[in-house]
Amino acid sequence: MNKLIVFFCCLFFTTNEKAPKKDVHPTQKSMIQKVDTATVEVLSDGQIYNAKVLQDFFKKLEENENYKNQKINIVHIGDSHIQGDLMTNEIRKNLQQKFGNAGRGLVFPYQLAKTNGSYNERFKSNRVWESYRNILPFKSNPVGLCGIGLWRNTGGFVMEMNVKDPSYNFNTIKIITPQNQNMFDLAISSKINSIQTTERRVITHKIKKGEVLGSIADKYNVSIAEIKRDNHLKGNNIRAGRTLKIATNETRAKTISMSEFVPLAIESDSYSHYYNSENALSRIFLIPNKEAKDYELNGIVLEKDNPGVIYSGIGVNGAKYSDYNKYPLFFDQLKALHPDLLVFSLGTNESYDHLDAASYIKELREFISNIKAQKIDAPIIVMTPPPSLLRRKPNTYIDDYTRQIIDTAQKDGFAVWDLYDEFGGMSGIKQLKVQGLIGPDWVHYSKKGYEKQGNLFTQAFLKAYDNFKLKN
Repeated sequence: MNKLIVFFCCLFFTTNEKAPKKDVHPTQKSMIQKVDTATVEVLSDGQIYNAKVLQDFFKKLEENENYKNQKINIVHIGDSHIQGDLMTNEIRKNLQQKFGNAGRGLVFPYQLAKTNGSYNERFKSNRVWESYRNILPFKSNPVGLCGIGLWRNTGGFVMEMNVKDPSYNFNTIKIITPQNQNMFDLAISSKINSIQTTERRVITHKIKKGEVLGSIADKYNVSIAEIKRDNHLKGNNIRAGRTLKIATNETRAKTISMSEFVPLAIESDSYSHYYNSENALSRIFLIPNKEAKDYELNGIVLEKDNPGVIYSGIGVNGAKYSDYNKYPLFFDQLKALHPDLLVFSLGTNESYDHLDAASYIKELREFISNIKAQKIDAPIIVMTPPPSLLRRKPNTYIDDYTRQIIDTAQKDGFAVWDLYDEFGGMSGIKQLKVQGLIGPDWVHYSKKGYEKQGNLFTQAFLKAYDNFKLKN
């Protein structure tokens, strides 16, 4: 009996020691507390963290929503996730549907730089252009606003731009060049110049049996040398049955028509050379300015004569914050977009360089400092990088960057949208594959995946905006 009592007592105490472990549940990533020295905030799904920094921007957005009296410029800067304009195009469409379409914004001739770009517009040229990207070692090439320099040292070119999406037909086009130099003219049509001239009458002579070049030359009163030259003959031997082209001494009138592009009346301001049309345009030509010797293009801005949102995307395949930081021209030309809000999407390429989180934040801070040095005082939303694999394993660098971005946000005064968490974090990447959202390289996303990112960001953005209006 005593042994039985001892057994039940041991069982009772052992059960009590282990019981608490059964009550422990993994914390949902979306409910992790983000701790700052001043406040503690609990994130919920889809929320923009530290959205209070967006208040002035939201005031401007609300004013335009009520009075339809201004353009709202949003500039989204990133890497290959942005260059293809899939996520940004979805955000652009969503915001313009609610707040008005003021234009396509910044575009670039990616086709002429032999890389991918937006589907909304297409460029072609009769000449080859040189290009250089900010991801390459620093050189004194005209790498500026779009992160890719595009240039020619000689004229004789025509660059044609066609807007494919009619909703982005434009009234105003702005040309961005280094130091705002006047390098390009614009044209929308050409005129035909006709020149009257004369030419020798050319006939065809079929060689008969027994004929020689001398007799044929005498017949048409031309020289043997002329017949040989016009027919590419090396010797005097000819064969019956073949034909010869004979340029006779008879002449006839001929009209030569030549097309010439008619330059438009271009104006300029401190940031660009521009043209405004009363009628919306879908096609335009860039031609050499006759006074220029070099032709360097950093970007083109397309706007409508409407109030609303302009959402410009800037992306370079393989880019990092440090790549943009190499080129002061980028920050100088950023002023030409007059940003009211900046959105950053960088970090994937830093992770592939095995950059630690502290160094990543240092590059982010330098990037922000370079922007503020240009007296651009726009609020900032930093998107955390999306999940990816690194050497076939979950990319833990992205997880580290995400935590550091959120921990730094309030101290440095920027907002955060946690795309990493929204797409499942370290544990969710396999599900992304099942859903067809991530590509075969486990880094880039499918069109469906980028569009979902754009829609989720729009939802979070509008939720923050609605919260602002409720509090005011």
